[in-house]
Amino acid sequence: MRVFIMGAGRMGAWLTEELCWDHEVCVYDADPRRLKYFIKVRRALDLAELSDFDPELLINCVTLGDTVAAFEAALPRLGPDCILADIASVKSGLADYYRESGRPFVSSHPMFGPTFANIRDLRDESAVIISESCEKGKAFFRDFYARLGVRIFEYDFAGHDETVAYSLATPFASTMVFAACMKHQKAPGTTFKKHMAIAKGLLAEDDRLLAETMFNPRTVRQLELIGSKLAYLKHIIDQKDYEEMRRFLAALRSNIADPAIEGS
Repeated sequence: MRVFIMGAGRMGAWLTEELCWDHEVCVYDADPRRLKYFIKVRRALDLAELSDFDPELLINCVTLGDTVAAFEAALPRLGPDCILADIASVKSGLADYYRESGRPFVSSHPMFGPTFANIRDLRDESAVIISESCEKGKAFFRDFYARLGVRIFEYDFAGHDETVAYSLATPFASTMVFAACMKHQKAPGTTFKKHMAIAKGLLAEDDRLLAETMFNPRTVRQLELIGSKLAYLKHIIDQKDYEEMRRFLAALRSNIADPAIEGS
């Protein structure tokens, strides 16, 4: 398949490098310096080259705030059957855009990134494919993820954003609070060092990516839940209530237990 990738940031570059071995790939970025090191790939220096390449699939890998604008810039140069695709971490607004465009589309979200994931071994990672996507587009991403050993889940647009608010925004917020309260330790314990490594990894991500993840409309509810649990924990600590602390810890252990192991 002829695949055009817009945006050669971390995920765009990763997709380009993975897809070029099985497909004819052309990559474009507004900053041409990002295109220097690709091999087996056509590098577009101007979007006008879209017409000549005539892609069957256009994967939009720019930041969420620029996604629609990037699609709009590309549309006049695309054939009528070209499938539009995105890998945005938050899908709000995209369902309406795709519906109004009248074009075939596929929306996906690799639930991993180059900072934390071992991109050479993704067998423990997950990806979401949006159920409203066209069948040809879904088949493309199913085959791609399956080849990498990635676990595939299917959600509708609303279900995806609910999942992201829990699985990304909650740990992001917890890590941000840890970093906000940071006091460097001369003799840090193991737990502190692990939290520090997570915080450094998270804050090495692009500011726009972090902001867009946290600006998910469903994030506020998760933050309210975190606030209520912190208030409950503070109450237990204020009262030095050992029995309530014991019940609280038991509930936490139950929450994080592996259902497959517990049920075996």
